[in-house]
Amino acid sequence: MATTAELFEEPFVADEYIERLVWRTPGGGSRGGPEAFDPKRLLEEFVNHIQELQIMDERIQRKVEKLEQQCQKEAKEFARKVQELQKSNQVAFQHFQELDEHISYVATKVCHLGDQLEGVNTPRQRAVEAQKLMKYFNEFLDGELKSDVFTDSEKIKEAADIIQKLHLIAQELPFDRFSEVKSKIASKYHDLECQLIQEFTGAQRRGEISRMREVAAVLLHFKGYSHCVDVYIKQCQEGAYLRNDIFEDAAILCQRVNKQVGDIFSNPETVLAKLIQNVFEIKLQSFVKDQLEECRKSDAEQYLKSLYDLYTRTTNLSSKLMEFNLGTDKQTFLSKLIKSIFISYLENYIEVETGYLKSRSAMILQRYYDSKNHQKRSIGTGGIQDLKERIRQRTNLPLGPSIDTHGETFLSQEVVVNLLQETKQAFERCHRLSDPSDLPRNAFRIFTILVEFLCIEHIDYALETGLAGIPSSDSRNANLYFLDVVHQANTIFHLFDKQFNDHLMPLIRTLNCMIGQMKHILAAEQKKTDFKPEDENNVLIQYTNACVKVCAYVRKQVEKIKNSMDGKNVDTVLMELGVRFHRLIYEHLQQYSYSCMGGMLAICDVAEYRKCAKDFKIPLVLQLFDTLHALCNLLVVNPDNLKQVCSGEQLANLDKNILHSFVQLRADYRSARLARHFS
Repeated sequence: MATTAELFEEPFVADEYIERLVWRTPGGGSRGGPEAFDPKRLLEEFVNHIQELQIMDERIQRKVEKLEQQCQKEAKEFARKVQELQKSNQVAFQHFQELDEHISYVATKVCHLGDQLEGVNTPRQRAVEAQKLMKYFNEFLDGELKSDVFTDSEKIKEAADIIQKLHLIAQELPFDRFSEVKSKIASKYHDLECQLIQEFTGAQRRGEISRMREVAAVLLHFKGYSHCVDVYIKQCQEGAYLRNDIFEDAAILCQRVNKQVGDIFSNPETVLAKLIQNVFEIKLQSFVKDQLEECRKSDAEQYLKSLYDLYTRTTNLSSKLMEFNLGTDKQTFLSKLIKSIFISYLENYIEVETGYLKSRSAMILQRYYDSKNHQKRSIGTGGIQDLKERIRQRTNLPLGPSIDTHGETFLSQEVVVNLLQETKQAFERCHRLSDPSDLPRNAFRIFTILVEFLCIEHIDYALETGLAGIPSSDSRNANLYFLDVVHQANTIFHLFDKQFNDHLMPLIRTLNCMIGQMKHILAAEQKKTDFKPEDENNVLIQYTNACVKVCAYVRKQVEKIKNSMDGKNVDTVLMELGVRFHRLIYEHLQQYSYSCMGGMLAICDVAEYRKCAKDFKIPLVLQLFDTLHALCNLLVVNPDNLKQVCSGEQLANLDKNILHSFVQLRADYRSARLARHFS
């Protein structure tokens, strides 16, 4: 059997098993082997091996049956134990339910007892606090402060809390009977206020943020809190303006303070806004005045360049500051600061611009004619429009002596390029420095100057001179230079036409008028009660009347634009209109407070605006309104889901300040629950 067992190698293959058995049996090899082949002996070996296999099979079968019986027995035992465990589990679960009910009962009793204790303890605490205040008030009444809270400098926080309350109480006392004690309390109030501000100042110089936060929290209830903020603003600017670029310095300063101010003050956005106001109204205004007043009267060119540069850098700084939280209407806040700096310079900007452009253009032309030793003369009164008629006349009638131009066309591309360059710079300044309502009119004034000096004083004059230089029909060896004049005039006019399309047309589009009309509709039709209805459960409208009228107006204008233009011009204009349309609606929605139903109406309005935006067929415009629609969901979403909504696909990449500005529009924003979920 041992021999047989050795033949069972893994993996078992019957053919290989028989082959191995044959080779192990004497006489089982081939006839040519060392032993002759013996079939009888091999047969005998097979018969014996089969018997051994049968015995082995019986033995294994008995073992299998025994194991099966044992397995069945153990399975029954295991099932019995499982049943017992289930019964024990049911008993334990029943005990757990009873214990849970008992705990709930005890907890209810504890809460009830806590409410009763609080109801008793709160008046008691108030009485104790009142007793302490009366004790401290008596010390002021007696004229001697004995309590260590007033004598120990380490207890300045506690002393500040007490004196602040006593100061409020003293305000209610009659002056004739308590004038002396009122004066003492006011004096102590002022002393503690000064000590706290000094402590805050020292902590700021030492860079102790935690101490600054602690002192600022105490000063918050004092009248001198604003002075504390002023001290902070003043000290954080010390050493901040060390570079030559005051605008870069201001940006770095505000970034640094923005990171720090939230760790110190309870109203960081107000403090940061006050710092920015201080930077604009003191530092930047002084810098701008020094730069501009020096050349305002003496050098118009330098004045205009400096004004453009300073205004551009100021608006760029304002754009950087827009990323900070300065309150809900930070764009208006920053715009007013910029206006306060530049208003005196922008009021008469266009007069300076046109005056300089006229004198500069006249100088360029005069310098050119001087280089040709040419004295401009008055030639006729016809103009270019009489060109064909005058040529016809010259071919038939002698008109007197002609002017000999000696081949000079009196046209110069260099002069034209200089005039166009000056005008281009004027257009750029006009676009930046003009009020949007004055922009088309100002741009047209600049254009008329270009027409006067380029078209009339240079091109028209050259053509008139060229016409006068055409010889009579009987002249011999006449040189017809007039065709050269025409050729150069045509080339120059193409340059003029290009500037007209590139620089003037964008400034005199009617988009400003369209946006102004939309603003007027919203101002006239939108009511505060639209988004905060008195009866939340009885709102029947699907979207507001203002939305309906604005969408109707926009669709009409889009149709006009499509019918009036073709090609890429349509997309360009619709892109600009769509972006401005989105900005208008975005800023408009920021002006209101929203109840739950009001927020739903706002979402419906934006859905209508989004349908209107689809008519533009501009992907960017539609994307902007998709994002605005997602932002409006923040007005109605459950506070528990705020973070999830903010991390959604459309809002995840937006600045947190933008998200926060919309959450702040909710009527329930001040609730602790909402603030906790959004923080």
